[in-house]
Amino acid sequence: MSTASPTLRHLSGLPVAPARLSESALIIVDAQNTYRSGVMQLTDVEPALDECARLLARARALRVPVVHIQHDAGPGSPYDPKAECGAIADKVAPVVGEPVVVKHYPNSFVGTELDGHLKAAGVKNLVIVGFMTHMCINSTARGAFNLGYAVTVPAAATATRALPAPDGSVIEAATLQSAALAALADLFAVVVANGAAIPD
Repeated sequence: MSTASPTLRHLSGLPVAPARLSESALIIVDAQNTYRSGVMQLTDVEPALDECARLLARARALRVPVVHIQHDAGPGSPYDPKAECGAIADKVAPVVGEPVVVKHYPNSFVGTELDGHLKAAGVKNLVIVGFMTHMCINSTARGAFNLGYAVTVPAAATATRALPAPDGSVIEAATLQSAALAALADLFAVVVANGAAIPD
């Protein structure tokens, strides 16, 4: 059995514990109906949405900034925000005062007002949740790190799907989920098991 190498995060002296939720903003990425059924349905998406909802309730109780990200790939696509399939899931639907940032790329900061909105609010710490782990969570967490934010990703509030491997085999969703989160934890984010691991 191989031994894990020390993470770049550890070697760089970056924090390995999450910031408090009360000192963070909650960013909910692409929690859309797209992923709940059909061709883009994710493994364990409903438990992940439930975990997102629990974090959202805590964030609202603490009165910290909450930003909803919604992907728009145009009319007729699985990511059409004007259609039911592309709508934000009812479990985590925004309320009055919670901004919805529409994006067109995996990184939620590209071509959007997200960075300006967060900086105007004085936010330095982000809790990033949503979908898909290997795609938009990965891209957004890395983008946030590159912009100077401290990022926490609770694993249970994310999910992904099986993908074809280069050799023609299948990479199961659980394997891809673990690999994507491990890659983020190497440098870009503090990855914790679930929202309960993030103190108020």
